[in-house]
Parts: sequence; structure tokens; C-alpha cells
Amino acid sequence: VQLQASGGGLVEPGGSLRLSCTSAEINLEETHLGWFRQAPGKKREGVSYINGRDGRINYTDSVKGRFTISEDKSKNTVYLQMNNLKPEDEAVYYCASSTILYYSPVHTQDFTPDLYDRWGQGTQVTVSS
Repeated sequence: VQLQASGGGLVEPGGSLRLSCTSAEINLEETHLGWFRQAPGKKREGVSYINGRDGRINYTDSVKGRFTISEDKSKNTVYLQMNNLKPEDEAVYYCASSTILYYSPVHTQDFTPDLYDRWGQGTQVTVSS
């Protein structure tokens, strides 16, 4: 496993969690790093990404204004700060990296899971009172 995701847990609605994605093998500054989530019975969904080459950041509409992606280059870690969590945010969250998207000048497929070539093991986020 080249990416390690952590930080999940149980939180009440309205609460916050910060997920971390780190790697001992990959320089996350030199990759396109995405966060995805998958709830039971649902397709894997792109949540957010950050591109190390051009700095572009984006979020899926349902998390805009609540989630923030950031990076700590000194720790080779990308974070996903999740605030005001809702029950519909409950899922297993994965971080993944993409070589092709790092270099791509086209941004229409930045949330396409098949374009990511390395995946972390996932961390469970449970939102419940």
C-alpha cells in the first residue's frame, strides 16, 4: 500500500473530522491527489482533489463550503477537513493518486476513479447521533 488514509471515526451530525493521506513512497507534491468515498450499495464518488503541478483544487457540489483539502509538504500529507458532517457523508473514504491527471491540461475527468493508479486502504466515516 503506497498511500495511507487515516482519521475516520464516529461523529455526530454537525461534527468535524480531519482525514489524512500520506505516503512513504510517493511525493504527494508531484501527484494529483484525490479523495473519494463509497457508501454501501453506491458507486465510488469523487469528493475533492488537489493537483501538485498546477495547484488546482475542486470539490464535489455536495461538500462545497463544508470540506477543505490542503497539504503539508513538510509531512508529505494531504488533509481533508470535513466540517458540518451530515449522515449522507457517511462512507469509506479513500485517497488516491493519479499520474495522468497530474500532467493533464484537461480538467473534465479529475474525478474519474479509473484514472487513479494508486489507492489507499480507506478509512470509515460514520455520522450518527
